[in-house]
Amino acid sequence: MSHKILIVEDEELIRFGLQENLEMENYTVETAEDGEMAIEKIDSFKPDLVLLDLMLPKKSGIEVCRVIRKKRPQTYIIMLTAKTDETSKVLGLEIGADDYVTKPFSLMELLARIKAFLRRAPEASSVAETASEDDDIVEFADLRIDFKKFEATKNNEPLKLAAKEFEILKYFWQHRGEVIKRDDLLKNLWGYTSETMPTTRTIDNYIANLRKKIEVNSTTPKIITIPTVGYKFNV
Repeated sequence: MSHKILIVEDEELIRFGLQENLEMENYTVETAEDGEMAIEKIDSFKPDLVLLDLMLPKKSGIEVCRVIRKKRPQTYIIMLTAKTDETSKVLGLEIGADDYVTKPFSLMELLARIKAFLRRAPEASSVAETASEDDDIVEFADLRIDFKKFEATKNNEPLKLAAKEFEILKYFWQHRGEVIKRDDLLKNLWGYTSETMPTTRTIDNYIANLRKKIEVNSTTPKIITIPTVGYKFNV
């Protein structure tokens, strides 16, 4: 069964062009031309990945992103942004978008990022080759995380995490105690290469939000920053 992709874009030429190219890659594709239609299709179509334009009629891409994260935390979101839309780009990442591409974008680069995300979608329990069945459900401190079902609790209360946040935690868990470079995260979890590597601010935004959700005591953090290098997961 092919992966399902929802394209949310109000510009007709871009919307149909993306649909045509994605269907040629054997994805199942549906489209929405405004924010309200997108929210309706999140429920009916249940996409694995959403290509989400930020500037939309009726409801903004930011509003749609919030709804997707609430209803389908396991769905990947790639934002389509204008070069000058830096504030919305950062906000989108903060509320749970997994990545962004800037218009005008390279179709080959976009397809590569989509493949990188969806390659992991059916095997969320095995982000790294070192994964084992014991890694599907982990418990530490006040957290319990089921990586296979994309479910988490904190102090026995449901904890809402985005799909990318589950992946980051999985990677941290499998490399606990090690120093993890920011570039390693971008390569292994985002699918970037040395030629397409973006700013590490993408990573820093995710880590900052993840800390807000999982940390309790700032004096004994689970995620430790290693200056100029990256992070260490201390559990």
